Amino acid sequence: MKKQMLCLLFLSFFVASSYAQLRQNFYQNTCPNVESIVRSAVAKKFQQTFVTAPGTLRLFFHDCFVRGCDASVFLSNNLNAEKDHHDDQSLAGDGFDTVIKAKAALDSNPNCRNKVSCADILALATRDVVALTGGPSYKVELGRRDGRISTKASVQHKLPHADFNLDKLNTMFAAHGLSQTDMIALSGAHTLGFSHCGQFSRRIYSKAGIDKTLNRNYALQLRQMCPVNVDPRIAINMDPTTPRTFDNAYYKNLQKGMGLFSSDQVLFTDQRSRPTVNLFASNNNAFNQAFANAMTKLGRVGVLTGNQGEIRRDCNRVN
Repeated sequence: MKKQMLCLLFLSFFVASSYAQLRQNFYQNTCPNVESIVRSAVAKKFQQTFVTAPGTLRLFFHDCFVRGCDASVFLSNNLNAEKDHHDDQSLAGDGFDTVIKAKAALDSNPNCRNKVSCADILALATRDVVALTGGPSYKVELGRRDGRISTKASVQHKLPHADFNLDKLNTMFAAHGLSQTDMIALSGAHTLGFSHCGQFSRRIYSKAGIDKTLNRNYALQLRQMCPVNVDPRIAINMDPTTPRTFDNAYYKNLQKGMGLFSSDQVLFTDQRSRPTVNLFASNNNAFNQAFANAMTKLGRVGVLTGNQGEIRRDCNRVN
């Protein structure tokens, strides 16, 4: 027991010391314009396609929850990399392209060429797409290094699924130092983007009928958009009311039984999390503040700093 406690203490010290090396002005002497260069590239990509926003946001989450925020999700490995796992195969190509475009913009500046990690570019781009869609613009800690390892197996059981209950969600997020409030705030990212019919078909088609926690009118609309035997890849907005705006409508939808996944709706149906949903639904500022705080904590998960990892010259492959 004593040995176990010492191991836990050492682990928490190691994790804390890694992210303690992150700081907002990390590139002030090497690439002082990093934020404006990335922001400009992201805004240009966003003007070309809205998918830039939800695609980049989801990419950051998937990267950080597997091996930490080290851009390992970008790497290829003979069809055996993170992005080859079925949980990552639906990641939008526009999310990857956003980072590649921002990296190219940085590399066109002689001061910044090969100075900024792909992991940091992804963290900055994520903040920028949130702001571009009406969400909070928060300060981003920098200094992450890029990982050299990416395996399909490392994704297994590391990402939340659409049918998770509150306990499963809390357990998975707690493993990364994230509280229930953080989890509920990060779930609010579902205010943007889309899912696919196959992800929630069991809620609208089952022997027991429509899921009782699902608003019946909404369920019937979903049945129209996702008829029986439809292509399971058909895209459906996660937020049926304001799908292109980063706002607290997601929580207002939960109050009406209009969470697309059962893992969304459970945040309201479970008495333990309902008060936070109600707070965010009634107070957009409270949600924005909680989201920015949770994103900062998420951005510290499993980071490589100092001499760990590398600064990739090409985000898609190790140096």
